[in-house]
Amino acid sequence: MKRKERYPLKDYRLAVLVCTLTMIVFAGGTTQAQNAGRTKPARPNVVLMVGDNVGYGDIGAYQGGAIRGMPTPRIDKLASEGLQLTHFLTEPGCTPSRAGLLLGRYAHRAGLGGIIVGGTPNTLQASEVTLGELFKSRGYATAIIGKWHLGAEKQSWPVRQGFDEYRVGVLETTDSTLYRPTMSRAGMPKQVIERTVPWIWEGDTKRGLRKVREYTVAYRRLIERDIAIAAVNYIRRQAAAKKPFFLYIGWTNSHYPSVSAPEFTGKSRSGPYGDAIMELDRRTGEVLNAIKAAGIEKNTIVIWLSDDGAAPMMGPPAYRGGSNGIYGGELGDGKEGGLRTPAIIKWPGRIAPRKSNEMVSIHDIFPTLARLIGAKVPADRPIDGVDQSDFFLGKRAKSKREGVITFIGTEIVAVRWRHFRIYPMAFFRSPGRPAMPGLGGSRAELNGIPAIYNIEQDPREEQNIAANHAWLVRPYLLTIGAYLKSLKKHPNPAPVNLTDFKPRR
Repeated sequence: MKRKERYPLKDYRLAVLVCTLTMIVFAGGTTQAQNAGRTKPARPNVVLMVGDNVGYGDIGAYQGGAIRGMPTPRIDKLASEGLQLTHFLTEPGCTPSRAGLLLGRYAHRAGLGGIIVGGTPNTLQASEVTLGELFKSRGYATAIIGKWHLGAEKQSWPVRQGFDEYRVGVLETTDSTLYRPTMSRAGMPKQVIERTVPWIWEGDTKRGLRKVREYTVAYRRLIERDIAIAAVNYIRRQAAAKKPFFLYIGWTNSHYPSVSAPEFTGKSRSGPYGDAIMELDRRTGEVLNAIKAAGIEKNTIVIWLSDDGAAPMMGPPAYRGGSNGIYGGELGDGKEGGLRTPAIIKWPGRIAPRKSNEMVSIHDIFPTLARLIGAKVPADRPIDGVDQSDFFLGKRAKSKREGVITFIGTEIVAVRWRHFRIYPMAFFRSPGRPAMPGLGGSRAELNGIPAIYNIEQDPREEQNIAANHAWLVRPYLLTIGAYLKSLKKHPNPAPVNLTDFKPRR
């Protein structure tokens, strides 16, 4: 007689399965609970790279690159791996854009609405709160390498503005490499020349800054290489220290004079400008490789952008070549081409690779990074940037920005609302800039009605549609009105102006 089984086979198997699953769930839950009690999410490193006067039509992922004889494979690859913004707007010049980036507010609110020229009182004030200070408030190591262009006074030095160290430092602009030869030809006294020529600086918060070498055209050929070397060394050092860091890299290409290292000279089919773009691409790749080699790629936010549009008419013809793609305008004006630049944000596993035409302003980087690292945005001053973290992370489909104002000095020269660009005074071509307005352009008063252009339909801004789009005056006035209201509590400082010498009360 066969022994009767206590459990049917199918019930036994079911019981074993239930017990096994129970133990797995219990063990997993216990492990998760233990891990949650022991660790916190790692704060991301941030590497912010800023190109200098790189136009929308210069990079392959946008409207340039290989089709213009100057391939940019590394920046293109970065764009394919991150959020590629095709509607990123800056301010109309190096100083204003860098101020807007580091302060999160319109540059003229800090008195930095014009491009700083050495020897003038235009400089970043000690009372401003920079991205460097934002990251320091969260215990980050901070550094800047390369171009600053926010003032050479001690209070303006990066190491007095939240950055632990400064390497291969360009406090002013790259044009200044031409000062010594041009001043010598003009017969300026030697002592005046010595006070005016630019230098490369370095230092830290303890010792301040010191001069390293004169910034000459000859060294300008090598500076992008040295910026990349310093950035790679910093990334390696901080990865080994296992401390979160914020690294700001101020590239100098493709600013005039656009010369490049010997190994890039003559490599493009677009002349010296194309050579400079190709070197910029290579140096960008060296930084990206260092992040990967250090094993910190997954926990590092990489942001790559240009400070403003290209200047196609700047410098001798041999050094020209910048392009703002299909957009009209250039460096120094308020038109679309001078303000719409490449911008890419990569954060593996957190920011999904995609391309977006949603509007984002350079001012938005400040509050967005503040949110991502858990820092507090100053509440005692106007912040014109908006937090785009939910949009970047894919939690919302749309940008939180609908418009932005463009200033030259403190004057409103344009309002961007949705896909319309609206001008209180119209920009015109001038004899000095027959192709585009730019720094040498001019503006003229119309008959009391702003000029209006549909950027999507008319990217070169050739058809003023004000006559049948008068309804746009309402959002135009509301945008300006909100800004003017903020001035009642927070008036702007008097701007530095090199052409207006009327006495001020």
